[in-house]
Amino acid sequence: MARLIHLVRHGHHALLGRFLCGRMKGIELDDIGCGEMARCAEAVAPRPTLIQSSPQRRCMQSACILAAHFGLPVEIVPALDELDYGEWTGRSFDDLAPDPRWSRWNRRRSTSRPPGGESMRSLQNRTVAHLEQLRSDGSPDIVVAVSHAEPIRAALLYYSRMPLDDFLSIEIDSASISTLRADGGGMKIIGINQRVPA
Repeated sequence: MARLIHLVRHGHHALLGRFLCGRMKGIELDDIGCGEMARCAEAVAPRPTLIQSSPQRRCMQSACILAAHFGLPVEIVPALDELDYGEWTGRSFDDLAPDPRWSRWNRRRSTSRPPGGESMRSLQNRTVAHLEQLRSDGSPDIVVAVSHAEPIRAALLYYSRMPLDDFLSIEIDSASISTLRADGGGMKIIGINQRVPA
């Protein structure tokens, strides 16, 4: 049973905060992101026994920095993948701002979805199902799961018993660590959005 699960967001990349990258191909960490992840590796404690990653390149790069620090391999886990934003993938936030569907999505995550994409509920279900599997099976003691802001938010909302519409109440910065402690009774959040300053 996994005793601690560290949910780590990938490091900074050049389009962060300007474009809705989602599952765009070829998004890589920049120098800032690599530095962030090196500091993140120093902050992860105790030493992990398993490192998992979303299939997206920016996450795999982030996970590889952690893996090199700890001398561990990286396991790619589709359940940790970014939300599928469908038709919105790759568009700038400035371009999306006047779209009433974008406004509705950001008001009502529980009942709307990106056009041609994945609902927040579906994202939450797949993320939590994976975390619960880690908690209940014979997984290693300390797990690092490298993912994206939305899957991490969705999991924290679930374990906080908060509605999906409150997603903006949880900030998830690049290279941040949010930690769950698991036991026979379930999961408890013991840290949210912890970062090591530059």
